[in-house]
Amino acid sequence: MHLRYSYRLYPTAGQRAALARTFGCARVVYNDALAVRKEARMVGQPYPKSTDLQKLVITGAKKTAERSWLASVGVDPLIQSLRDLDTAYRNFFDSVSGKRAGRPVGLPRFKSKRDSRQSLRFTRNGFRVRSNGKLNLAKIGDIRVKWSRALPADPSSATVILDPAGRYHVSFVVDVEPELVPETDTEIGVDLGLTAYAVCSDGTVIDNPRFLRKAEKRLKAAQRQLSRKAKGSKNRAKARRKVAKAHAKVADTRMDWLHKQTTRIIRETQAVYLEDLNVRGLARSRLAKSVHDAGWATFRRLLEEKAARYGRHVGVVGRYEPTSQVCSACGVLDGPKPLAVREWTCGACGTVHDRDLNASRNILAAGRADRLNACGGPVRPGVAIPRQAQPVETGTHRNASRAGRKPRATGAAGIPRL
Repeated sequence: MHLRYSYRLYPTAGQRAALARTFGCARVVYNDALAVRKEARMVGQPYPKSTDLQKLVITGAKKTAERSWLASVGVDPLIQSLRDLDTAYRNFFDSVSGKRAGRPVGLPRFKSKRDSRQSLRFTRNGFRVRSNGKLNLAKIGDIRVKWSRALPADPSSATVILDPAGRYHVSFVVDVEPELVPETDTEIGVDLGLTAYAVCSDGTVIDNPRFLRKAEKRLKAAQRQLSRKAKGSKNRAKARRKVAKAHAKVADTRMDWLHKQTTRIIRETQAVYLEDLNVRGLARSRLAKSVHDAGWATFRRLLEEKAARYGRHVGVVGRYEPTSQVCSACGVLDGPKPLAVREWTCGACGTVHDRDLNASRNILAAGRADRLNACGGPVRPGVAIPRQAQPVETGTHRNASRAGRKPRATGAAGIPRL
């Protein structure tokens, strides 16, 4: 599997100028190639191939007076910029045709030099890690790297990133084998919320750290200073960088906390079950700031990625499952309840429930039922599952073969942002 390892870079003043020049050349090549493809589409011609684009906007452009400065930078990041354009078009066409799941993807757009985030990607031909620990980039030089941990394998690519706070990072992609950990018998259901970040079915409560709320005073002060600076002045650029650093500190603290929590959960439990929350819908409500501050989607993504790495299971219960309305003791549907109701008593068995703890237990029961009986069956607690569903129940055609069916996914196999 592929993993991504990120480290801090400390380039010198000359290297920062060389990186800025390379950022600009890669952006120009991307925009030139996009303009060529848009023009071809307008006149009804087929899209130019990548090799033709490379000859036109890189090799041929270097020989012209308008683009002769492209020869001053390495060719590897320029070629990777064209591959990024191919990926953008492929994502758009896959989204239109239905091959790509998720929210719709639009056509590629032109890049601006005022974008707050810049990136360059180098393949094996464009970078090298020297024996003294420095990173050598083609036509840029040896850059000092803060090695927070060792690389587990030789990297296949390196991406240099300049964030809005003015910090440089390098992200290596390495290919490693999954690190299977010893199996355990512990399974938990997790109910995510805002009052408490997570309530587990075993009674564990994870408090909501509210990183953004705690930093609001400092962020407001920095934003006020920025608003007082004249547009286009150097003082405004300094104030903008100060605001970006304050936001970066909040984001880094949140990500560090999420990594620690998800790693602990994955190492201690064999299976974790979550509820499929409508985060995009909640982010448009009056709770938008708190929902964005919580980072539920990142929490779920990290769990799925680490489960795939360590051999664990992460199950997701449907968002329309009435986990807050069902009694986890007897399985009776007691009806909907407003958010203000934090405790309630079951009218059938008289059990007093904490709202979040009861929901987490229902999530655990529904996740177990779905894992044991993926084709359907009872998911209510208190109802026994007599047997596993037969293969003939998987579809409408009783004699359909399962040979060509894909197995149920057990976790994301993408690249974790560690």
